Amino acid sequence: MLYQRSSQLFAEAEKVIPGGVNSPVRAFKAVGGTPIFVKSAKGAYLYDEDGNKLIDYINSWGPMILGHAFQPVVDAVIEKAKLGTSFGMPTEIETKIAELAVAMVPNIDKIRFVNSGTEACMSAIRLARGFTKRDKIIKFAGCYHGHSDSFLIQAGSGAITFGSPNSPGVTAGTAKDTLLAKYNDLDNVATLIEANKNEIAAIIVEPVAGNMGCIPPKKGFLEGLRQLCTENDILLIFDEVMTGFRLARGGVQELLNVDADIVCFGKVIGGGLPVGAFAARAEIMNYLAPLGPVYQAGTLSGNPLAMAAGLAMLQALDSDREIFKRLEEKTAYLAAGIDSVLKANKVEFTINRVGSMISVHFDAAPVFDFQTAAKGDNETFKKFFHGLLQEGIYIAPSAYETWFITDALTYEDLDFTIQAIDKVSKTF
Repeated sequence: MLYQRSSQLFAEAEKVIPGGVNSPVRAFKAVGGTPIFVKSAKGAYLYDEDGNKLIDYINSWGPMILGHAFQPVVDAVIEKAKLGTSFGMPTEIETKIAELAVAMVPNIDKIRFVNSGTEACMSAIRLARGFTKRDKIIKFAGCYHGHSDSFLIQAGSGAITFGSPNSPGVTAGTAKDTLLAKYNDLDNVATLIEANKNEIAAIIVEPVAGNMGCIPPKKGFLEGLRQLCTENDILLIFDEVMTGFRLARGGVQELLNVDADIVCFGKVIGGGLPVGAFAARAEIMNYLAPLGPVYQAGTLSGNPLAMAAGLAMLQALDSDREIFKRLEEKTAYLAAGIDSVLKANKVEFTINRVGSMISVHFDAAPVFDFQTAAKGDNETFKKFFHGLLQEGIYIAPSAYETWFITDALTYEDLDFTIQAIDKVSKTF
């Protein structure tokens, strides 16, 4: 495939945008080469500026669960735009989508809409700290909760050490209140809690991790977190920005029957527009201004276009009770096909999958946390990525990202993908 137009556009972008992109993973630094510039998308396919058609397995990092340019969402946005694009005042549609979200998701009474997953997680942490009157939080290595300061923390030298900033600009004062734990390791979490007794406001976790590839929780891990939080008066925050309304109608809380205290949403809830949200039982949410002392605000929060898109998406998911079954079946079919051809070509790999999230790790050992994910063969992944790109298939340009399956994919698309992986893996 030729990418002359994309290369030209990237060169122009680098002059006026840092790195030529507005989100770092788009720059292809992890895989090499020049980013693909998209011109349009429909259903399961991307169309780039050079006229290439690509089967899409990132789907805008998750929200295109029913495919790109899903007609009910497009129509809702167009009709709402005719009435005005932003008011900074309450609108009826905010209440409608809030009512539907609360009805779909277990264990929440109220929800507040913001503009991104980062903003949702940042606000949830502030709310947890205000509600508990404690400062510290626990997050897990390899879990990404957006780019606010509290989350850009890496592990120290020991299991009980304070975190250290993972990005210039994050102060040591901020970092000291974020404790790093190992995903899928309850003993590690219990040790952190014991060492910081009565100081921890919240534990925030991706209940199914998606930012170190797809990493399922081990049996009992989320249940154990719930118990530890209950015993120590700590709030449990599920970051369901990726998993909410994707893995089940009510997200991971419904899928695995584990209750969180606060849940963060994004991606699907906006139908592809910039939306985030956080929700909890009334007792917690009523701590937010204007009812309570915890301040959070945003001029574009509840933007009518975003609310229209999100409402159309949630209505479609709510009315189609077979959607999650179809997604599960398609993803399982793809996983089985990949497993078969990689084994036939004697490639060392592990496939992780939960519902419509899936990732291929080029290491034969089980992948269950950031440390094991990091053992994957990145050179093989680079060949895999570029090989599939040449075959007309677009996966995440990083070994540390999950793939997202859309219902718009046909079984012909899946078979084509499996055949392409067979062809590419023969070159390793």
